[in-house]
Amino acid sequence: MPDLNPIAKRIHNVQPRPVRLTLDDGETGVFEFSSTEFFQREFRGEGVRTDGDGDAEFRLITSDDYESVLLGRSGPDEEGWTVVGEVVEAARADG
Repeated sequence: MPDLNPIAKRIHNVQPRPVRLTLDDGETGVFEFSSTEFFQREFRGEGVRTDGDGDAEFRLITSDDYESVLLGRSGPDEEGWTVVGEVVEAARADG
């Protein structure tokens, strides 16, 4: 079996502690994920952003080829999910 996505593994190992995500457009944010799990190579997670945008829910999924971790957002006045961007870096958020 091919290796699991390294960014997904990092997020999974840090949670439920806060994790700082950096997206492909340079935006960073601190998130707390209530759950993350692998289904073979596929990765999923659900949580909230703690440094802003507190009314929205966030979801992590791997791309179809498992090479990228995508962050999705669903706000209180929205139906469905919108992809915010690709996660290019994940690290434990310090204090």
